[in-house]
Amino acid sequence: MMERCERLRESLIMPDWPAPVQVRAVSTTRWGGVSPPPYESLNLAGHVGDDPAHIAENRQRLATALHRVHEPAWLEQVHGTTVVAAETVAAPVIADAAWTRALNRACVVMTADCLPVLLCDRVGTVVAAVHAGWRGLAAGVIGATVARLGTPPMELLAWLGPAIGPDVFEVGEEVRAAFLGLNTGNAVCFRPSPAGRWLADLYELARRQLRGLGISGIYGGEFCTFSAPERFFSYRREPRTGRMASLIWLE
Repeated sequence: MMERCERLRESLIMPDWPAPVQVRAVSTTRWGGVSPPPYESLNLAGHVGDDPAHIAENRQRLATALHRVHEPAWLEQVHGTTVVAAETVAAPVIADAAWTRALNRACVVMTADCLPVLLCDRVGTVVAAVHAGWRGLAAGVIGATVARLGTPPMELLAWLGPAIGPDVFEVGEEVRAAFLGLNTGNAVCFRPSPAGRWLADLYELARRQLRGLGISGIYGGEFCTFSAPERFFSYRREPRTGRMASLIWLE
């Protein structure tokens, strides 16, 4: 078991950001679990058709690899703006972000192209995890989360985890219109696609929102889930697929 957990640990992504030492954060990849194709192998989501026994084993392996005792605050994500306190989550609740000031209570979001945004303050007293697909971004899920933290935005750090990249995230005019309705400056995040639609930069849309809220310490954003099938799940690439997890907690 320990050998299997070591392989899982080696596959994890550790954020490269100047978070305080008591802030722990990680994003999983698709490797290190027991699920068969098309969920191969570390699927952590229970709503995609995978065997519940496989999901339970994958979550247990993750907990062992991270030396976690408390169950993370698993959410039932709906592309909305509801934010919950992680320590209040005893079973999956409908929400798209979680935050906490409590020790050893992990906030977690699951993704397979949508953007996971992890937040912490510079002194390490509060953390949050945000599920930010384009609908959530347009609806203001990042702002809703920051409002719950009770910390001046300039004291926050943000890390952008694995998401679909700007060269392949093709969207329709309705998506572009939604973001231009928020801020006409968001036009820089869209360029025409060969198919006559738009290529959207999800990372830059999130950066612009974070900067607009007063957050300048923004890191990550160098991944593309769609273009790296050997490493990431991608719903756009394979509609029947698993989900990665991004977690953050205080020790």
